[in-house]
Amino acid sequence: MNKGARISIVLVSAAVAVGLILFGIFGYLRTYPPTVVFTPSPTQPHTVDVTLQVDPDVGPGHAHPAWPGWFAKNAQGKWVQTTLYQVPERTYVHVTVYEYDSGGPLRNPIWGKVTGTVGNDVVLNGKTVSLLDAAQGFGVGHTIVAPALGLSVPVWGLSGTEKTFCQTGPCTLSNAHNVETFTFYTGNHPHNYRWQCFIPCGAGYLNGNGGPMATTGYMAGFWKVVA
Repeated sequence: MNKGARISIVLVSAAVAVGLILFGIFGYLRTYPPTVVFTPSPTQPHTVDVTLQVDPDVGPGHAHPAWPGWFAKNAQGKWVQTTLYQVPERTYVHVTVYEYDSGGPLRNPIWGKVTGTVGNDVVLNGKTVSLLDAAQGFGVGHTIVAPALGLSVPVWGLSGTEKTFCQTGPCTLSNAHNVETFTFYTGNHPHNYRWQCFIPCGAGYLNGNGGPMATTGYMAGFWKVVA
């Protein structure tokens, strides 16, 4: 093989390698969930309202339709399947969670305690509580835990036998659900604060901790606190 042919092979191989790398990068960007941006209103400069729902399956049109996951309502009122939420620093974040998934007992009862919210409590279906006893009722379905923010919020689950139990998201208010609200303060340190559901809901994975539990956009994400 002459020198020219060898150079051509090297150049073609390099081009293929670069192409594969770019394909992987753009493929990753295409599948990474979007960030929903929450901004304060002019009349309430230091507060934002965040509306979320958590569903047993995120449903068709998503990378893993049979996985449980979270949706956030954007500024246009559309439900977006994501766990990436951008909020301002020095701001009170009022969160409303519509919980459509079933619950159960906790492996560690401490996950039923509310911490890091204003008052260290939540309002569950109109009642203020600071501890959700998962040994009672239908138990806890999921949690929102952001250790660096000191935030830990259990979310009360439903019975999976409810007549109007929602199977795939985004669910609607006509489906059986719980409503849970709480407020937390973002502080003055802009940062991407990781949050995670600590209820092992990755059915079919080792100890329930794989799959959606380890995937951004399903049971893991970030509170993006910006200046």
